[in-house]
Amino acid sequence: MSNNETKAQLPENFSELKKSVNRMSNWRARLDAVDELGQWKHREAIELLQHSMSGDPVYRVQVAAYRKLEALGEDVTMPKQKDEDPIKGTKKILVRIKKSLPEDHSYEDFKEKVKKMRIDVYDTYEGEKGTEFDKWLEQTWSELRTR
Repeated sequence: MSNNETKAQLPENFSELKKSVNRMSNWRARLDAVDELGQWKHREAIELLQHSMSGDPVYRVQVAAYRKLEALGEDVTMPKQKDEDPIKGTKKILVRIKKSLPEDHSYEDFKEKVKKMRIDVYDTYEGEKGTEFDKWLEQTWSELRTR
């Protein structure tokens, strides 16, 4: 079967794909699930792709879902990239994490604590910022006021 062909039934691993597409701590797993779901022209797979296209916090996952839906012949509109933060209250979350560390902590200490405490925030911004993630996080860390 070629990559252009679609299957009308659900895959055997559909329940796993459904979990993966909703796993907020791993944008790569969501992207992989979108890719696989896009091979199945089935109502439930299409509904999950539509949900990803409209609700995923990582824009590249939204675009991937859009492309899969379009390839399946669905009438969809390219999602617009939002100017707002993908996770509301991120600055507050990061301030709390910074406050929880010793005053003389390093950026690496901060980065690890964010990853441990709020993998959803870490993962979402890593997916959104791409190669600029470390630069963004370090700049944000240096600008956070805690005292």
